[in-house]
Amino acid sequence: MTEQILVAHEPERSRYVVTVDGALAGFAEYRSRSGGSVRDFTHTEIDPAFGGRGLGGTLVSAALAGTQRAGLTIVPHCPFVAAWLRRHPDFAGEVAWPEGAA
Repeated sequence: MTEQILVAHEPERSRYVVTVDGALAGFAEYRSRSGGSVRDFTHTEIDPAFGGRGLGGTLVSAALAGTQRAGLTIVPHCPFVAAWLRRHPDFAGEVAWPEGAA
């Protein structure tokens, strides 16, 4: 049986979540800044029970794509988000690297 993996935006909690068969597997939190035109990603976490499946990458990819579609600037303070962006230089979204992080 194939697992159902879904990524959803929870704007009321300022985060994206990834679920596996309905169970929360992880989240990527952000802060809205500059009147809502900037999404500053601060923390990404995957439950260890769901580790090793690539869910962090799936989550961050979807979160950044959603941010890009919304026309917002991404600030990658979260080390995982920053590492994902470095591994995907073809990502077309607007990124404002924190000082000393690029």
